[in-house]
Amino acid sequence: MKRFVVLSLFLSFAVVIISACASRASKLKVTKSDFAKCHGWQQIEFEASGQKRRLLYKGPQGAWENGAILVLHGGGGRPEDFCDDSSQLLAPQVRFTDLAIEQKFAVFVLDSTDIVTDNEGKTCGKVWDDEVRERKNMDLPYLNQILQEVTPGKRPAGSNVAMFMLGHSSGGYMTVRAASHMGHLLNAFSVISSGDPYGWARKCDRKYGDKRETVNGAGFDNETGREIIQANSCLSQTNTNEKQWDQYEGRKPKFRIFHNQFDGINDISCGNKIEKNLQKNGFTGEPTYHAQKQDGRRRLIYHFWANEYNTEILGFFKRNLSR
Repeated sequence: MKRFVVLSLFLSFAVVIISACASRASKLKVTKSDFAKCHGWQQIEFEASGQKRRLLYKGPQGAWENGAILVLHGGGGRPEDFCDDSSQLLAPQVRFTDLAIEQKFAVFVLDSTDIVTDNEGKTCGKVWDDEVRERKNMDLPYLNQILQEVTPGKRPAGSNVAMFMLGHSSGGYMTVRAASHMGHLLNAFSVISSGDPYGWARKCDRKYGDKRETVNGAGFDNETGREIIQANSCLSQTNTNEKQWDQYEGRKPKFRIFHNQFDGINDISCGNKIEKNLQKNGFTGEPTYHAQKQDGRRRLIYHFWANEYNTEILGFFKRNLSR
């Protein structure tokens, strides 16, 4: 199998060139997202665990009838990717936030740091700090502060207090980590094109697969030792190298996974793995939604957010407005 070569991805790239198993090379162009084009959105800045953090927020007119959604971008991304529709590739994400606000959800699009380090101290770039490491986690305090302080502080009187979390790719790994750490604060969560934060590890040396300017290295499954872009990379009969899951007292939120079985960046076996491990740790949810758009070949494009996910995600959240 040929390795995908990614020269740039998400907002930080002008052109992505990929070579994949059984597929010809192609080019995907995207314009860098611009906050000036995020009409009606507010930028909120605050300090969390001694670091300056930010997010973008937009809500419906009046009360939030369906509560609030916290959205976590993918690796190399930024919040503006969900409100600037200049890029055709990122347009499904913008359609999601537009649709959510139309349906009376408030939307908070969060921003990762670019200082996460791997177990060897190498900088990983613009990704979420989802893994279990010996050092303190950089993102859990940020997420907790948004759930308990920032969002309630913006909530209009008469609003539904339901809280949802949604993450794509790296943001999906972080969403699962957050749900297993502070899930009592959530009604439900969904992840797109993602996997198990307790069952993988990043190696952030530039010698590994990812060549983006904003993201270093690659991710490897703990059981197989294989890079997650490889077919069946997370398929294993054992689970002995799974890290200890975070625990908390209280109810567990419902979950639903969204994935394309021909995802060429985060193999479908990694999505199957996190579904099984969520269930093993007491979480329940609805069956995985498998994208309909595919041609039977593993491709980079099938890793991205798809329009067909949008109404399914919002419908799932509406079915979980009560805790």
